[in-house]
Amino acid sequence: MTGQPLTILQLTHQGGPAGSTQSIFNLSQYLARRGHRVLVGCRGDVLLARLARAAGLPVVPLAFMPRAALMSALTAVLGRERVDVVNAHATLDRRALTWLRWRGRLPQAFVVTRRTMPLTSPIELLPVGLTADRTIAVSEAVARALRRRLHPGARLRVVPNGIALERVDAPVPPHDLAAARAALGDPGGRPVVAIVSRLKDQHVVLQALPSVERGVVVACVGVEPDGRLRALAQSAPARHRVVFVPLIDRPLAFYHLAAVAALPSRMEGLSQALLEAMALGLPVVASAAGGNRDLVRSGETGLLISPLDPAAWAAALEQMLGDGEASRRLGQAGRTLVRREFTLERTVERTELVYREALARRPARRLLGAATPR
Repeated sequence: MTGQPLTILQLTHQGGPAGSTQSIFNLSQYLARRGHRVLVGCRGDVLLARLARAAGLPVVPLAFMPRAALMSALTAVLGRERVDVVNAHATLDRRALTWLRWRGRLPQAFVVTRRTMPLTSPIELLPVGLTADRTIAVSEAVARALRRRLHPGARLRVVPNGIALERVDAPVPPHDLAAARAALGDPGGRPVVAIVSRLKDQHVVLQALPSVERGVVVACVGVEPDGRLRALAQSAPARHRVVFVPLIDRPLAFYHLAAVAALPSRMEGLSQALLEAMALGLPVVASAAGGNRDLVRSGETGLLISPLDPAAWAAALEQMLGDGEASRRLGQAGRTLVRREFTLERTVERTELVYREALARRPARRLLGAATPR
């Protein structure tokens, strides 16, 4: 750690089973290990709150609607806990903090993290970008998209998501592995293609199945299928099987049973699911969109495929499943890349530097958290 310990409030109105939740938790845990006091502000009943409590991180339970009540609660928390930096990770959070700053009730350093490709209108994005002391984009792709939408570039920093290797490398609990095997059923010798994601264009992979000659089991983990997905699964050729697994807290077990990880979505900031699959040495196939292109070097650390192109996806799956040596080479190269360049230690060091830049923009004052017992 460089400089004085900080009191940091990590804030999100989301926090359910998702890659962003794991990223926020990992970041909070590692910042605490570096000597900072980290509070996690979220709804009290979500996965993030459970993870934080289990790790000994203080949780600040918040209701995010109505906004006036949220702003009042945040004002009380920021003062009572002597917060130095507040980091907003989702829409309702950054809106509330922007209003607090405009009303002169947020002297603390205000940092926004953009974890997804922005859909925000420039009419909203520009005022928030000008109000926050710093904005963190989790990939170059997110940063480019923010600039195209008129986000002020001088306050924008790129800090890629990182992987908590001790989590990835830990033995999978037998219960998790048994549950994953039960969800998959008997593959009958067919390779498993795992898509660990919320509803993000899984239909493209299912549309590709009629053109995939090798029988596969496609495991859509973390998604409640809509009518289109159910229809595509039912119409898949008999040599294939499609399994839907609802949102779960610990999906890593499926990667230990898979031959390939796939991510067909068009809107990715920097996928935690891809990072985890690559860290395990699993070959990956992903859409050539968003932050996927920052992470996967096609033909070197995985394959990038045109979004919404079932024929291209079919060809990529055939290639990956039909050439074991090439798949192992891609998987190993992806593993090496992630473990070298996308470690959580690097993410936390860069994030800490952004926090100190944000603090430097505020009026000169002592750190509020400096006197807080730790």
